[in-house]
Amino acid sequence: MIASELLLQGYRLGVFPMAMEDNAIEWFSPDPRAIMLLEEFHVPHALQRVLRKGVFEIKIDNRFAEVIRACAKREDTWINPEIVESYERLHELGYAHSVETWSKGKLAGGLYGVAIGGAFFGESMFHRERDASKIALVALVEHLRAKKFALLDTQWLTPHLQQFGAIEISREHYLRLLGRAVELPRKFL
Repeated sequence: MIASELLLQGYRLGVFPMAMEDNAIEWFSPDPRAIMLLEEFHVPHALQRVLRKGVFEIKIDNRFAEVIRACAKREDTWINPEIVESYERLHELGYAHSVETWSKGKLAGGLYGVAIGGAFFGESMFHRERDASKIALVALVEHLRAKKFALLDTQWLTPHLQQFGAIEISREHYLRLLGRAVELPRKFL
């Protein structure tokens, strides 16, 4: 297991761990770094229709262990048992959180990440039903706005995140934003 204080210090310094194919843990600090500007978050029109239907219920930290394990169940994953155990411990300490979408009493999708000060570090998402992970992302952004968070780190830019308005910035710029955000007196819950 990765020591919790090491993980937290890594995030404060702009690095995060991933398991490689041989299960070795490596640390990353991408340049450029992807972030989601909370005030410029864009909900695509098709997803707005899904939101209006209200088919999903949102829960926070209801089934963290199930969420991280669902995120790990992919053919190509960087989430190994050591990562799972390490983040479950961060969850117990109040730093790692899950945002979950539920449909008809079942977990349909969600995401997890780490909150330190006014920064949230998105780690992974999964879905069992169409749009469930996207709805979880919308709920996360709404929650972070309500709690006055300053930074949503998405690590790398993907087409999936780009449709919501994620952008890339230089590592230098990211580290400046990060330094301010982690010092903010914010609580995720």
